[in-house]
Amino acid sequence: MTPEQDTARARVAALRAEIAHHDRLYHELDAPEIEDAAYDLLLKELRGLEERFPELLTADSPTQKVGGAPSELFAPVAHSHRLLSLDNVFDDADLDAWFERVVKGLGRAPALVCEPKIDGLSIAVVYEHGKLLRAATRGDGAVGEDVTPNAMTIATLPHRLKKPAAGPLPAWLEVRGEVFLFKRDFGALNERLDAAGKPTFKNPRNAAAGALRQKDPAVTRARPLAVYLHGLVRIDGVAFATYSEALRWLAGVGLPVHPLSTPCATLDDAKDFIGSLRARRHELDHEIDGVVLKVDDLAAHTELGATSKAPRWATAFKLPPEQVETTLRDIQVSIGRTGAATPFAVLEPVYVGGVTVSMATLHNEHEIARKDLRIGDRVIVQRAGDVIPEVVGPVAEKRTGSERAFVMLDACPACQAPLALREGEAVRRCENFECTAQTWGRIVHFASRSALDIEHLGEVTARALLDLGLVEDVGDVFALDAARVAQIPQFKEKSVQNLLAAIEVARTRPLDRVLVGLGIRHVGVTAAKKLAERFGTLEAIEAASVEELAAVEGLGEVIATSVAEFFRREATLALLAKLRAGGLRPEAPRVTAGDGPLTGKTLVLTGTLPTLSRTQAEERIVAAGGKVTGSVSKKTSYVIAGEEAGTKLDKAKALGVT
Repeated sequence: MTPEQDTARARVAALRAEIAHHDRLYHELDAPEIEDAAYDLLLKELRGLEERFPELLTADSPTQKVGGAPSELFAPVAHSHRLLSLDNVFDDADLDAWFERVVKGLGRAPALVCEPKIDGLSIAVVYEHGKLLRAATRGDGAVGEDVTPNAMTIATLPHRLKKPAAGPLPAWLEVRGEVFLFKRDFGALNERLDAAGKPTFKNPRNAAAGALRQKDPAVTRARPLAVYLHGLVRIDGVAFATYSEALRWLAGVGLPVHPLSTPCATLDDAKDFIGSLRARRHELDHEIDGVVLKVDDLAAHTELGATSKAPRWATAFKLPPEQVETTLRDIQVSIGRTGAATPFAVLEPVYVGGVTVSMATLHNEHEIARKDLRIGDRVIVQRAGDVIPEVVGPVAEKRTGSERAFVMLDACPACQAPLALREGEAVRRCENFECTAQTWGRIVHFASRSALDIEHLGEVTARALLDLGLVEDVGDVFALDAARVAQIPQFKEKSVQNLLAAIEVARTRPLDRVLVGLGIRHVGVTAAKKLAERFGTLEAIEAASVEELAAVEGLGEVIATSVAEFFRREATLALLAKLRAGGLRPEAPRVTAGDGPLTGKTLVLTGTLPTLSRTQAEERIVAAGGKVTGSVSKKTSYVIAGEEAGTKLDKAKALGVT
């Protein structure tokens, strides 16, 4: 293997790991940490390397996969037809190349349909004889999540279809679409959350995805979701010649289709549509991140076919982030809950990406130096979707000589403790555990959804508690009473009771959630679950040595050292003493797999069991050494079928599974 191939192999491995990380955050946790444009560049680089070095292409590459794994919180749904994603193009040259492939495949230049690409969550909806039967997320394309009760709360999604102008309603209709929030509804939702002291959502896509995947449909109903349907997956007894004809029929039976879906006779017409939409994208009442182009002739869809990931008859033209110029007034430093000192840009307020922005993250001092940013510079700012804006770089030719270089602070701006730069790290940290900025961040994190999920204790309430001297740190949260909470401005009796009730429930959250809430460096949701399952109690984790911690599968020495150091600190011991005095009683982790009669066996549960809940049944299987999965395959050992067992039982019989 040549040095160039070695370098390519290493880069491909790194890209796949990074993309897999972001796929899980986006598709499974609804918590992306990078914007779509940055993700698209990673995927484009990976695809380019795989094309240059075909021997590096594997079936499990992110370029060959669709979506993410279905959540275990919902019943799995096998789609009647695999729901694929779309390949992306980024400029006219890419678009021309896609269209040339279409023309070559068909032997002619087809008409197209263009429609806005909504930044939402994909959904597949089934109607049986005109009645809404089922709604499911895309999942991995083959199997999604049953979210029917939640989809029933979407006001614009009819429970029954209207009678079409000609002919009866089809016995089976399956369409796909995008669930989203209108901008006005997203703004109102965040205002309500902020007023209640709860964490707000970063963007409409996160809010919509989180709402659709709630266990309680009442929570979904409280968020005004909307949907546009755009893909005809299957229809029995009705035939269409073109996609545009199908859209008109869907609208005629009462289904919401996008009003801007536009037939385009030629590729030039499609380019005109893209240009027009780009110019007014921020005038739309919902977020978009591009334009979808589809061949209008439905017979051509079959003729062109699809790859393992995407149809060849459609593509998504991704709109670039909008860029504007403004002045970099200052560079200041914020301190996070882990003590990380993060520089941020203070900007001359400027309208970009649909909102007015006045701040942007700068990540770290090395990034500032790399971009050669100076205070007083005219700079280019961009914002893709409703996310934190980014300073792209300076407009160097407009410098006057009055600009000045940024010098990183030596001391924490909140507590004046020294900022330390550890070997091998790019970020300086305040190592004063009692720093007020860190304390505020830790309280907000402690109460967050992924941790102890204390409703009504968000950023605003946490700041008020600290400013009023009602708490000194996280440990004081469980000591709050009605008299103290009532001192918070705008907190009336109902608000006081709501917060106290949420705190009471949080005292017995599962151990892994408590570990996340403590904010131990390097310990996220996965590591917390592994620690909880291995040690069982907070006391056992406190007493564990670095060697014992590192022996936990998937943890390693870095996490083990971080955990051990955290529990050796005097400040941690004092914090835990406060929490326990306040009634912290973490719920023990669920039973983990051991040796037993089901060791090495894979089981699937279906239907209603007469004497056990689904959770109890799963725990008994795991305790006996078995593994529970959501779908039946040839590798399934047994299917446990209760009352009203469905398609899983049929599939088990067909495959000869016991």
